[in-house]
Amino acid sequence: MPRTAPTPHPQISVDPSIPVVPSIPIVPPWPPAGPDGAGLVAEIEAYLASLPAPARTPAPYACRYGSTLRPWNAGHPEPRATLLDRALRRPARPVPVSAAGHLRLASRYIGAHGWLQGAMWDDAGRVCLLGAQAAVLAYGYGTPATVRTARVQLMEVLHATGRPARSPDEFNDRPTTREGDVHQLLDRAAARAARLGL
Repeated sequence: MPRTAPTPHPQISVDPSIPVVPSIPIVPPWPPAGPDGAGLVAEIEAYLASLPAPARTPAPYACRYGSTLRPWNAGHPEPRATLLDRALRRPARPVPVSAAGHLRLASRYIGAHGWLQGAMWDDAGRVCLLGAQAAVLAYGYGTPATVRTARVQLMEVLHATGRPARSPDEFNDRPTTREGDVHQLLDRAAARAARLGL
């Protein structure tokens, strides 16, 4: 390949007595402020407008001051004595609840008052599984037949999950049973009772 004569660099002067000032590239300020910048912004806005709107999922309301305590029987009417009940000095008629409702109320009662093993209740108000069912009945929710149906559902769930016991109370008093186990048992029995329409 033949060699060619080098061409002088445009910034280097051929006359050494004249100083060469290097050229500084001029960078436009950011963001571009001019017709080109306005076009870019308009293009981005048009692109964003063409995108589908994101689906908004409503978030549950959370009070900034915290949550309030709800009574264990929230959502259920309290038993009210009629005029005839007051005249005859008898207790109010029980509020009708299903076996599933009774089991849910028993779980709520344990959650509100505390759980106990080895006794139905104590001075602090804590209750065992049987104590919770008795308290729900004593407050006027359901009948003794409702409680019997609910206890049958508890036994069915205990046997179906491989935890055979002679009664739900025996399961409650086992040393390996925890409060979470009792709540899970009540929830599963309530779901089973609801599926069966009890």
